[in-house]
Amino acid sequence: MSVSHETELTIEKYEKYINPSLARLFRFMGLNSVEGEAEGVFIRDTDGKQFLDCLGGYGVFSLGHRHPKVVEAVREQLDQMPLSSKVLFSKTMADLAEMLAAITPGDLQYSFFCNSGAEAVEGALKLARLHTGRSKVIATVNSFHGKTFGALSATGRDLFREPFQPLMQGFCHAPFGDIQTLEKIIDKETAAVIMEPIQGEGGIIVPPDDYLPRIRELCDHYHALLICDEVQTGLGRTGKMFASEHYGVVPDIITTAKALGGGVMPIGAFTARPAVWDRLIVSPFLHTSTFGGNPLACAAACATLQVLQDENLSERAARLGDYFTAKLKQLQLEYPNVIKEVRGKGLMIGIELTKEGIGGLVMSEMVNRGILVAYTLNNPKVIRIEPPLIIQAEQIDFVAEALAATAGLADQMLEDL
Repeated sequence: MSVSHETELTIEKYEKYINPSLARLFRFMGLNSVEGEAEGVFIRDTDGKQFLDCLGGYGVFSLGHRHPKVVEAVREQLDQMPLSSKVLFSKTMADLAEMLAAITPGDLQYSFFCNSGAEAVEGALKLARLHTGRSKVIATVNSFHGKTFGALSATGRDLFREPFQPLMQGFCHAPFGDIQTLEKIIDKETAAVIMEPIQGEGGIIVPPDDYLPRIRELCDHYHALLICDEVQTGLGRTGKMFASEHYGVVPDIITTAKALGGGVMPIGAFTARPAVWDRLIVSPFLHTSTFGGNPLACAAACATLQVLQDENLSERAARLGDYFTAKLKQLQLEYPNVIKEVRGKGLMIGIELTKEGIGGLVMSEMVNRGILVAYTLNNPKVIRIEPPLIIQAEQIDFVAEALAATAGLADQMLEDL
């Protein structure tokens, strides 16, 4: 596909000033487009091509692009006070903290606001060590919690970890979904177990129904904290406001980010039970952030949480997720040589392919057909489907038809090998 001079110039700047390998990878996958504008479930590039966004910024655009109520809230706040003085009370931050306390499971109450999911994880890990006085943290194999040093120490993928060894001490990993191994390594020295209720970058892995409840029991027995990383699974994505609610589990600390800013502003948070917040109540400046909880981001997040509730987007994700998954499972039956499994909850869906090399083909072909998808970071065999929660049934039909045609091409390619 030919591209404009402006697009070529942008790609050349990537090669010269950002990362040449990244530019080559994008070109190889057929991503020769420069994003120009977006609205709802669609993105248009600077050459005028339209894409249906089935990736949703890896979970950022749950409300779609430029939701009018979020944009309006940010514009109003911009005209008043964009950033905080940090020495006076902030109404937007107070309002957001109250809203998070109302929607998070159980008795989670106090929130700290930051700028990203990795920062939220860092804060949660610090809080766990601060409250318990312990340093051992159990995470899961193939997990993803971010790439800052503390978050990376919890992340369970050697590809990202090895170049930065030695990482923080005290971290160990158990296979996700394997409660027997976790039972062997948790002990009275454990500060916390951190885990995603559903693994995202690991390949959209849904655990057994009794997995989270059993972890909750073990944490209670050893007086360790349970940290649920809901950066990707939270805020309606899986058909519940938080994925831990599928299992009736209340974590001690929960992390949010991605969708929290409504696709307009970056913001992250960690929210905890009152008893866990004890040391930060005594010493509130042990953990701070200059830009965390700024008025623009908090205004966007407040509007986002209101929209999620007003438009019943959790319930919508559950209903349309069932519809989408049924169509994808039908494709699995039709193309068993290409699609190994379809899994997920709500509109967090993974399509596991039979061979790793097919992932790039599927992604490239779907982009050619005007649909944005990508494979998960930790498992290139899994194509993730995370569209905005406002997606329509007819748009799901369009995606399924494109996937059917793509699977047909992949099936033919495999036969020819």
